[in-house]
Amino acid sequence: MSIRIDHVQIAMPAGEEDKGRAFYGTLLGLIELPKPTMLAKRGGAWFAVGAQEVHLGIEADFRPARKAHVAFRVSNYEDLRARLAAAGYETKSDEANEGTTRFFTADPFGNRIEIIDGNN
Repeated sequence: MSIRIDHVQIAMPAGEEDKGRAFYGTLLGLIELPKPTMLAKRGGAWFAVGAQEVHLGIEADFRPARKAHVAFRVSNYEDLRARLAAAGYETKSDEANEGTTRFFTADPFGNRIEIIDGNN
């Protein structure tokens, strides 16, 4: 048997796709993928993360995920942290995972996002 993660979905409120694209596309540097026609009608956006994907999906009764989160391992850790801070996003260091340099931030919808230094 073979198993791998195909994608993760992060909820967002309706009509906020431009904010999602600015955060996930512009700030994080993910490449937006075209959604299949039938799914595009639902809103949201899809992004490539290597061979996997992050899907932003509309949730009618949206509430941000404050504990559940996706973690991105990045090679440009300090640069990304500076870009997020310059854009007004809080970046909170966390040393609870010994040997891992990481910080937490939130996307524009309040969902928790972990950023891990890929150079460690």
